[in-house]
Parts: sequence; C-alpha cells; structure tokens
Amino acid sequence: MLLILAISFLLTGTISFYHFKEVNEAYHEDRLRRKESAVLESIKFFLHDQEITNDTDSIVRLFDNKVCELAQVNALDINIYGLNGNLLITSAPHLHEKGIIPTKIAPDLMERLYQTSDQVLRRYKTDSVEFLSTFDFIRNFQAKPVAIINLPYFDSDNLSREDLQDFLWRLAEIYLLLFLGAGLIAYFLSNYITSSLQMIGEHIKNTRLKGGNYQMQWQYTDEIGALVVEYNRMLQELEASAAKLAQTERESAWREMAKQVAHEIKNPLTPMRLNVQYLERSLKTENPEKLQEFSESMIDQIDTLSNIAEAFSRFASMPELRLKLFPARDLIKRVAALYPEDNVEFEAEHDDLQIYADPDQLIRVMNNLINNGLQAVPKERQGNVKVALSRKADQALIKVCDNGSGIPEAQRDKIFEPRFTTKSRGMGLGLALVKRIVDGFSGSIEFETKLGEGTCFKVLLPLSAQEKEPEVS
Repeated sequence: MLLILAISFLLTGTISFYHFKEVNEAYHEDRLRRKESAVLESIKFFLHDQEITNDTDSIVRLFDNKVCELAQVNALDINIYGLNGNLLITSAPHLHEKGIIPTKIAPDLMERLYQTSDQVLRRYKTDSVEFLSTFDFIRNFQAKPVAIINLPYFDSDNLSREDLQDFLWRLAEIYLLLFLGAGLIAYFLSNYITSSLQMIGEHIKNTRLKGGNYQMQWQYTDEIGALVVEYNRMLQELEASAAKLAQTERESAWREMAKQVAHEIKNPLTPMRLNVQYLERSLKTENPEKLQEFSESMIDQIDTLSNIAEAFSRFASMPELRLKLFPARDLIKRVAALYPEDNVEFEAEHDDLQIYADPDQLIRVMNNLINNGLQAVPKERQGNVKVALSRKADQALIKVCDNGSGIPEAQRDKIFEPRFTTKSRGMGLGLALVKRIVDGFSGSIEFETKLGEGTCFKVLLPLSAQEKEPEVS
C-alpha cells in the first residue's frame, strides 16, 4: 500500500509538472499577445493624426518619448526596430548592453515576419535568463509597415516556477496525510493478517496424525475464514484417514498373528489325534469305558483347537472378491434354511432385489451374523433370530436381529475389532471378518443393541457397481 501510494505521488507529480508547464506556457503566450495588442492599439491611436513614413529619423523623433511612456503604462520593455532589423529605440538599454536582447533581428526571423505579416512569437534562452519575445509591424494610417515593435516578456518563468512550487507543495501535504493514513491502515491490516496467519500456522504446526487436534473458530466470512473452513475440512479428513490407517494397521497385525497362531496350533493337532486313536486301540486296560471316554474327550478338544486354527486361517487370508449382480432373496433364504433346528425366521419385502457383491462371501457374512446371534442368546432363553431383506434408497438393507443379552457399553466401540471372545463358543473373529467383507463390497454395517433384549445388525449393500476409494496402506 505504501509503495503504491509513493509511486502514485511520483506519477501524479510528474504528470502535473508537465501539464502545469504546458498550461502555464500557453497562458503566458496568450497574455503576451494581449499585451502586444494593447500596445499596438495605443500606438495606432497615437498615430491617428500623425504623418509617418518608414524614414528612420522620423520614427526616432516620433517614438523617442512615447516608447518610455507605453513601457511604464503596460509594465513592459519595448523595443522598436527599423524595417531592416536594426534597433532604433528601446526602453531598456541595459538589456542590449548585457547581450540579452540583440540589437539586430535575426535574418530568419525577419524572413518569417515578412512572410506572415503578422505577430511572431519566439522563446529566447541565455545563460542567465529565459524569456518570451513577440515581434510585429507598426503600420501607418495606410496600413503600411513603417517599423517593427518587439516586446520581451520576463515574468513567464518566475511565475511558472512559483505557481508550480506552490501546487507541488500543496500536493505533497495532501500525500503526506494520505501516506500517514495509509501507513496506519497498513500497520493494523498487516498485524491483523499476520496474527491470523500465525494462528493458522500454529494450528498446522501442532497438528498430529495420532489425534488430539481441535478445529479453529473464525467469526468472519473473509479470506481468512475460507482458509479456516478449508483447514477444518482437511482436519476431519485427516482424522478419518488416521482412523482408517490405525484400523488397517490393527487388522494387519491381527492377520499376522492369526497366521502364526493357526500355524502353531495346526502342526501338532494331527499327530495328537492319531496318537490318541492309536492309544485307544492298542492300550489294554481293565476299564475300557473309561479309556474310550478319555479318548473321545481328547479328540473333541483337538477338533475344537482345529476349528480355532481354521477360523484364524480364514481371517488371515481373505480370498479375492468376485463382485457381480445377483438376486439377494434366494441366497439369504438358503442360508437361513441351514438352521432347521434353530428358530431362524426370514422375510423379504422385495422378491427381485438385485445386489452387487460376492455371493460366496455374502454367505460367510450371513453365517457369521446368524451364528453370532444364536450364540448371544442365554441358555435359559429360547433363541430367536430374524433375518429381513428390504430396500433403503439406492441400497439393499439386510437386518439380522436376535433376542440375546445385548452388547455391553464398554464393548460397543470395539465390536468389529478382532479379539478373543469371552463366550464359551466362537473365537471373536466373526464380526471382524464380516466388517472386512462388507467394506470390500463398498457397503456398511452398523448395529443397535439393548442390554437384556438383544442386538440388531444392519448391513447396507450397493444395488449397482460403485467406484471404491483406495485403501490406506
């Protein structure tokens, strides 16, 4: 702002200087012409009753006193030259003595004067002074030229400089006030902008991927406000990406651990099973029933460990999804029909609802949700799982609701994380597996629960192919 103001002052001063100079020169030239016209009118009136010729002696005799009189009346210096260009009479001899005004008119000026037969204006410049000078003919009553009159004009330069200095001084005073005002505005405005940017810079510097960030508040809808809004939006995206990254890291760690657990468990299981069976056949005892009971119990425990290892293995290595459109009702109905001895009900609002997913993986999702619902029912209560299919906007909605004991408040935030379960059945990997598969379908899963009444899982799946965002790795 200050630089622009300083440049504008220089440009304004420069333009004003040249404009003022041109206007001033035109004014003084016009003023000199008017004075010359007035002097010639006075001479014309003086010569009205006089007989005059271009004879030098008669001109000198006639104007010797009149020139000084006219010079005093008009406050001008007057010179009269003969028609040959030689000086005859002057009211200011000292100007000729100093060489400021020539005693003879230059030939080119004489030629121009005779060609135009009118007033000729010329600007002279010496080492000490610059002035205007006008030349014209003095004519007799017959309008014939008898002499040449010259009026030097010395006030133009002094008046021009005084007026210009006065104008530029006033202009400088105005711009000084503007400069001071602009300086104050620039100071407060720059402080306002820099303090705002410093605040944003501190927020950006203290932003952490692990969280603990808070959004900025700005009460104005200006450029800083737009920057704050953009920062808050990017902060939300950062938190979402950080959460997704943390989830991916946890799942990766669980998959690695699941591989190791499955490997360590499965290796000794087969020889253990064979050894127990061999022991049962080869060992002779007085109580064979006891031996058979022991063998069956050990084989059951080995089968349980084998199932656990198989669950960890499935969680650690997800097969590649084969997404396609297929009718959802028939597939979900077939899965629900696999539990004839359990109270699993199925209903569908739409018979022709097509979803975009992997049928094999959807079967795993439904099996896990139904099994999870059945296992959540206390032993003293008759289990009841309801499976429903409906449409919600441009998505298919699958509900799996049970009448179990519900999910405690402390476990709700981690319900989809892979962890060991506290139930007598299950490994705690089913819901984590379901979440991974549903995310692979570009769908979503959520739940509603009430302690002592049950839980309802809601799976939303797309009805057509959707562009899936790349996962954070």
